[in-house]
Amino acid sequence: MNRSEKEAIVAEVAEKVSRATAIYFADFTGLTVEEETELRREFRKAGVEYRVVKNTLARKALEGVTGYDRVFDKLVGPTGIAFSYEDAVVPAKIIKKFKEKLGKLTLKAAVLEKQVFDGSQLEALSNLPSKKDLMAGIVGSLQSPISGIVGAIGAVMRDLVNVIDAIEKKKAA
Repeated sequence: MNRSEKEAIVAEVAEKVSRATAIYFADFTGLTVEEETELRREFRKAGVEYRVVKNTLARKALEGVTGYDRVFDKLVGPTGIAFSYEDAVVPAKIIKKFKEKLGKLTLKAAVLEKQVFDGSQLEALSNLPSKKDLMAGIVGSLQSPISGIVGAIGAVMRDLVNVIDAIEKKKAA
């Protein structure tokens, strides 16, 4: 690989790092080609970009962006980098699923919103609610008072009908 190819990779990784809301560094040692392909497919379905980059090139790309110096010591051995642009938790869920299924994929480190997490915190990261779950919870909490208002208005209408019905029965008797 010549110098211009390396510079292009560093620029590409630096651009992805600057756009990503979360970055996961995983050790894929021991994965077969089929397992690696399945992992890439899962990431792609979830809208996550996955790239294997030489550690020295990844380090150079991260040096250009502040806040990633705590990750440098994790860049040892085979490293796959997952870039998440939408939902910061989805890669953790996928990595955890593959780790439980195959026992080979391990998380080295994760960076969510410029905060660095150690690989040992995979369980906690994967248990965080996804963006879709958070949005559903917010919509549910917004909808709850509205349905309460509708119920209260319905109760007033029902009570009014009952009062009119009672007056009508009284006058008929």
